[in-house]
Amino acid sequence: MNSKRWIALIVAVVLLVFSLGFRMATSVVTADFEEMFNFQQDNKFQESVIEEGNGNNQIAVLNLEGVIQDTASNSVLDSGGYNHQRFLEMLEEAGQDRTVNGIILRVNTPGGGVVESAEIHDKIVEIHEEYEKPVYISMGNTAASGGYYVAAPAEKIVAHEATLTGSIGVIMESFNFAEFADEHGIDFNTIKSGEYKDIMSASREMTDEERDILQSMIDDMYGDFVQVIVDGRDMPEEEVRELSDGRVYTGSQAQENGLVDDLGTMDDTIAMMKEDYDLGNARVIEYQQGFEVNQWLGGAVQNLFGSESDVTGIKDLLRESNAPRAMYLYTK
Repeated sequence: MNSKRWIALIVAVVLLVFSLGFRMATSVVTADFEEMFNFQQDNKFQESVIEEGNGNNQIAVLNLEGVIQDTASNSVLDSGGYNHQRFLEMLEEAGQDRTVNGIILRVNTPGGGVVESAEIHDKIVEIHEEYEKPVYISMGNTAASGGYYVAAPAEKIVAHEATLTGSIGVIMESFNFAEFADEHGIDFNTIKSGEYKDIMSASREMTDEERDILQSMIDDMYGDFVQVIVDGRDMPEEEVRELSDGRVYTGSQAQENGLVDDLGTMDDTIAMMKEDYDLGNARVIEYQQGFEVNQWLGGAVQNLFGSESDVTGIKDLLRESNAPRAMYLYTK
């Protein structure tokens, strides 16, 4: 092992020990203070005040940023990013909080996983039905595919005129190196238990039967997407299918097509909710995930050993891309 790797190993161990010690100390201190003062947090998340007002009459803003995928690391060296489970918890917290009378999601995402998008969608529906709270959507630069899927059940969707939205549909992709491997004398050895176990394999061409199997899956998921819009936007299925050919729309075009209710900014969306629900004196708060020591440590390690981290990330991307994973995702 060369000196560079020894140094990397020592730094990683030191960071690991620091993280574990920090967590233990935090747990002890928190436990002691709760026991001594019988103190309990009313909210799991840090809050910042966007607009002052009545603290018992609040509008909560949640930010949905990045690709919607449940890939948040539970390791000590977590570099941060979109955390799916954390976001679902934030939605649940906003729904349960009796001081929150309205929720605005700031959506800026090209979409993501089918399951993850459906989980957010279902949570929004649950908030409507169980807590009877309005959920508005404020679209950022991009709110496409899965980003529109999660927006569909909201009571009001507001986009900027230049927002890219739509991209309604499902996509499944993989790499295929069969021709390249054949030209360079590369052999693949595959041992499988069933005919379709290596479907979408990178080492051979896809068969017509395999393509039909995957297409039927995509068609089912596409049908679910269409139904979500039919239910959420109260639009005829035929009209939704005409709009759902995978293309993206600007915010202005989406409004003309009935996919968006109004055009405006985040501030406009807040003003609309206040007017629609007589919340003129409401305090507007923003949920924040807060400081995570794991994210700080992960970022530090990436700064120290960025090249090796990049290679690992590329390997993971190639491995995941080769799997038959359906996505509500806008790809350029």
